[in-house]
Amino acid sequence: MAIIFSKRLRGWRFILFNFCMGVGHAIVIFNAGAYIAMLPRVAGGLGIPPSFATWTQTDYMIGLALAFPVGGWLARRIGEYRPFVAAFVVFALASIICAYATSLYSYLAGRILLGFSGGLTLPLGQSMILKEYPDKRKSLGIGVWSLFTLTPFTFGPPIGGWIADNLGWRWLFIFNIPIALAIAGIVGALLYQRGYQAIQRRFDTVGFVLLVIVLGGFQTLLNQGNDWDWLNSAYMTGLIAIIVIALMYWVAWELNTKHPFVDLTLFAHRNFTIGVLIMFTGFLCFQGLLSLLIIQLQLSLGYSSWLAGLVFLPMAIFAKPVAGVFHEIVKRFDARLLAFFNLLGFAATYFWLSRFDVHDAYDQLFWPKLLEGVCLGSFFVPLTALLLHGLPPERQWRAVELASLMRIAAGAIGITLQGIIFYRRAPFHMTRFAETHTIFDPRYDQSLNILVEAGFTESTALIKFAKLAARDSAIRAVNDAYWIAGCIFVGLAILVWFAYPTRRPVKRTPEQALRRRAQELLAEEP
Repeated sequence: MAIIFSKRLRGWRFILFNFCMGVGHAIVIFNAGAYIAMLPRVAGGLGIPPSFATWTQTDYMIGLALAFPVGGWLARRIGEYRPFVAAFVVFALASIICAYATSLYSYLAGRILLGFSGGLTLPLGQSMILKEYPDKRKSLGIGVWSLFTLTPFTFGPPIGGWIADNLGWRWLFIFNIPIALAIAGIVGALLYQRGYQAIQRRFDTVGFVLLVIVLGGFQTLLNQGNDWDWLNSAYMTGLIAIIVIALMYWVAWELNTKHPFVDLTLFAHRNFTIGVLIMFTGFLCFQGLLSLLIIQLQLSLGYSSWLAGLVFLPMAIFAKPVAGVFHEIVKRFDARLLAFFNLLGFAATYFWLSRFDVHDAYDQLFWPKLLEGVCLGSFFVPLTALLLHGLPPERQWRAVELASLMRIAAGAIGITLQGIIFYRRAPFHMTRFAETHTIFDPRYDQSLNILVEAGFTESTALIKFAKLAARDSAIRAVNDAYWIAGCIFVGLAILVWFAYPTRRPVKRTPEQALRRRAQELLAEEP
């Protein structure tokens, strides 16, 4: 056990510490949001299909998800600042690999390492910043941390798009290197010889390795299923067998080990199960549709990375302010009611977006994206209150770790699933278009005549007509994905009423209020 050194930072050291923690928090989340707008350019830079490029985002998020429980264990075992500093050094190393990798698999390895090291810093950073504030000012520390939660994610796509268009996508990682090393060096110097109270608890290595196999294998299955024709491939069949066997063994192991990597017995609580299921499914749809739309705006409609990212800027207007308001509202209302209206709001938004067509494209996207920002800001708080309701305080942090792991993994799964929906529905709509636009259909001749009158030759007019048909099919496929998501959110809005009502006490101790606010913010990490 180390010598306890509890003297807090003061003066300019305290200000510098807060700045470093905020920047460190922002850069990890920014690397998740900004990267989405870069995916088509990454595909071009590495010479791979766009579907392969999505692996580099989904596997990044899987690494991010797995790191959450590991970060909590490290904080209890060896304190926060040492693994925090080491994680940012590894983050810089991973950024170097990503910035200079020329092959898909070396780049993919760098992205996974980047996600895992970045994920470690999120729970560690929140714990560190709270310890530096006196008891009467810890709510201020929570406020500082909350500023860097949703904001970098919502501003990420347009800024990432600008970087990709004007500097090149590799510059995202080049910028990471000095920032990460500076954070590691400054925080390490400020907290040098800071002690900790060690909690002797064995790390569940078997549980962690099995979960890596299950999540990594399942994500690989989704990533490569279309390319290998699913069950018609021996490789896919073998991969499914490995995942199923590992999953069964993992569940049995976690339920019977004294200190499991994740506490599966939490699913015995109805509210936790319903809350996590809704959060998992909702974030799966949100993250997947966000990625799908940004990519297809570039590939199908010819948007630049900057303009495609700019489409999501309206979400930033209300996301953070609404989240701040809901931290107070949830204290006075049943969380089920708040979650119900939020989920219906998401359903309305996605049904609205399912009517998207080419005409006045940005105008059609602005208002529903504005509403989506309101829904995003009010999504996490009531669901966190719902899933934590009825759990004793000593189990609540473990519940937040498991919920965060599942939610971030859902984002990765959602990106791939929405891609699968798109690549299934786009050929369907193309076939329907071909069946209805034949040489016997007057509309076919009218369309070609319009193109010829516009200056195209007959052969180029035919090529242009085929491209327009492909674009129309892509738009309809995206609309299908939004319509399906709208139906799912209606189902989730019904499901929330199967949970027990949350009767939160009117009066709570400052310590209880602070703990719940910290848990809610950790659950919001994108």
